[in-house]
Amino acid sequence: MNAGDYNEVMARKNEIMKDAVGLDYDQFRINDLVFDYEGMMAKAGYGLDEIIDIQSDTGVGQTPLIELKNITKVVRKLSPAGKGARIFLKDEAANPSGSYKARRASVSVYHAEKHGYPGVVAATSGNYGAAVASQAVMRNLESIIVQEVFDSEDKGQPEILEKGRKCEAYGSEVLQLSVGPELFYMFLKVLEETGYFNASLYTPFGIAGVETLGYEIINQLRDREDLEPDAIICTNAGGGNLTGTARGVIKAGAKETEIIGASVDLSGLHMASDKDFNRKSFTTGHTGFGIPFATWPDRADVPLNAARALRYMDRYVTVNQGEVFYMTEALAAIEGMERGPAGNTSLAAAFAIAREMDEDQVVVVQETEYTGAGKHPIPQLNFARENGVEVKRGNPDHEVPGQSIIIPEEPGMIKARDLDLKKIRSSYLKKAINKSGIKELGAKELEFLAAEVNLDRARVEAIISEIDEVEVDLI
Repeated sequence: MNAGDYNEVMARKNEIMKDAVGLDYDQFRINDLVFDYEGMMAKAGYGLDEIIDIQSDTGVGQTPLIELKNITKVVRKLSPAGKGARIFLKDEAANPSGSYKARRASVSVYHAEKHGYPGVVAATSGNYGAAVASQAVMRNLESIIVQEVFDSEDKGQPEILEKGRKCEAYGSEVLQLSVGPELFYMFLKVLEETGYFNASLYTPFGIAGVETLGYEIINQLRDREDLEPDAIICTNAGGGNLTGTARGVIKAGAKETEIIGASVDLSGLHMASDKDFNRKSFTTGHTGFGIPFATWPDRADVPLNAARALRYMDRYVTVNQGEVFYMTEALAAIEGMERGPAGNTSLAAAFAIAREMDEDQVVVVQETEYTGAGKHPIPQLNFARENGVEVKRGNPDHEVPGQSIIIPEEPGMIKARDLDLKKIRSSYLKKAINKSGIKELGAKELEFLAAEVNLDRARVEAIISEIDEVEVDLI
């Protein structure tokens, strides 16, 4: 990678992105802080009914909602009298590419076909690459997937290699890169040289595609049980899963359903670090993405990120790696459903949270993902051992990311550990204000920030007044 070429390409990233998405983000900017989020989402140009039709054309959506009766029985044995909510699972592994990300890809690829792009490009090491490749085949478009795969010793994680193989099976060209800044640089180069559509995870098209997931959950539960979920738990990484689901829940008219984000705790590991890259066993759904994207969503590969989890999150919890592996085995052993570990992050959280809830309440685990040779727990745990991570039974509270994976000795050890949402909101507000350079916050600025962090204006003003690093006048 030539340094001069790198700087020249990066200097033109906004221009390249505008051509590759076909969306002028500047039209939504009101000032250096405020932008019209709902206007941006509407500009995607697809209503919910149209998206349902688009997804139906390629077999996406209308996935089963399954009651986990055996796991619920275990929950109730571990709960005080009268506690232990029913747990339902939305089986997104039933989508063509094996995950909910088929919903995100479906609208982006349809839009690319509609507007005459010859192909699509996505930068991802995860399920989204397979989703884009699958949808591109169905719509007779070319696809290129750019993956961050290897550390400096040319070692790749089994899960990422598995996903690369899946993309290749769909006929996609897969560019496998090492950890570091060349991922985004190569992504931009490919977009410019091919003229393909940027099927980013973070465009309005991608997020709108996930709205059907929340919409289906509400309506399936209404039709079957004549009730609405008390809580929906969404695995959270870049925020699109939670954002799209929550927007669908709102569009279905479910006003009382609590939206809970859940991430695997990988605190202390740096996602772009060559040293840390292969010392984690989850490539998505973890705090290494969940926290940075919550506190500053516009770090994405588009100028304005349509995935803004803090707008919709009522609670945010973490679970440990060992707990997720345990629940992956439990799902297979007592419910007869073998699914990939990363998709069971929200199930591990639900197993703990259901014990706080009453028996007549319902919690929905919002997604599953397919499993395969590289995504199965055994190769992942073996790879962890090869990289010096201790794998053992014990108390998961003692797990240290990058050093140990502790499988619970018994299910009662599984916990959902609450993150401080006020602290996360404060971090976002500090970044948003300081990056904008605005020195006075009036009504439109405060209303925008209140929507961004899902609080009323008075509480936003109170948080801002407590942030020492922010010098701004409230007018």
